[in-house]
Amino acid sequence: MSFRLAHDADPLPHLPVEHGRAGDGVGSWVPEMKHTFLAKYVEGTRRAREKFKQRVYVDLFCGPGRIQVKGETMTRLGGAQVAWQHSLRDDIAFTSCLVGDLDAARASACAERLRAMGAPATAFPGAAESTVDQVLGTIPKGALCLAYLDPYNLQYLSFNVIEKLAKLKYVDFAVHFSTMDLRRNVLMEYNPERARFDDAAPGWRQHVDPLAFVRGDADEAFFDYWCGLVRGLGFSISRRMPLVRDEGNRPLYHLVFFSRHELPNRIWGDVAQGPNREFDF
Repeated sequence: MSFRLAHDADPLPHLPVEHGRAGDGVGSWVPEMKHTFLAKYVEGTRRAREKFKQRVYVDLFCGPGRIQVKGETMTRLGGAQVAWQHSLRDDIAFTSCLVGDLDAARASACAERLRAMGAPATAFPGAAESTVDQVLGTIPKGALCLAYLDPYNLQYLSFNVIEKLAKLKYVDFAVHFSTMDLRRNVLMEYNPERARFDDAAPGWRQHVDPLAFVRGDADEAFFDYWCGLVRGLGFSISRRMPLVRDEGNRPLYHLVFFSRHELPNRIWGDVAQGPNREFDF
């Protein structure tokens, strides 16, 4: 059966819509890569989900639940809505959708749109570092969880959030790692007074050789260190790390998937294939 990304009319058009940083729409790569890979992964893991009575989707950077792509007049589903719609196949839907955003209005809009689609959704307004404990408190013991983390910038990808979610027994992560932010700013961030990346990769300055800045591979050294932190939590990182680029072919972010089990990583490797088939950073 050929794949088709879910697309429905907005049930609540009066609520906020994500128009991108410049306000003229998000890039076409959002539905074409980010949401397509998420949808295919959710469909691809349906047999694994049916073994669990509780199936939880976690998105702590959810946005308002609706996007407008640059150059389009219509709006499209947000990431959480895509995940929900594609979990409905074979009647193995998520039993809970926990969505959060720094902007309370956006978090509320996302949850409202999910509930309008029939999803059991709860909003957690606030910074991910603050809301993650509340989210963990609502997840039933033994639930299968998918944590989808898509922050605007690397500084918001707090490793503390990943550490806390990693305490769940059954959890897989799909993380959008802001490659552009890292490459543009890693040299400046070596100044400890700035500290924008310190929460994302605690201790990174002690592990990234200053000579890497001379060689020009400090961003790679930082990313390798971050991956080491993830592996230190007991996860295996999929080698399939699609690189999302903008219209000017500039690298925006890598889509990084990690799990404690081979099956989810294998499924991600099968579905996360796009036009930019970079396997390694």
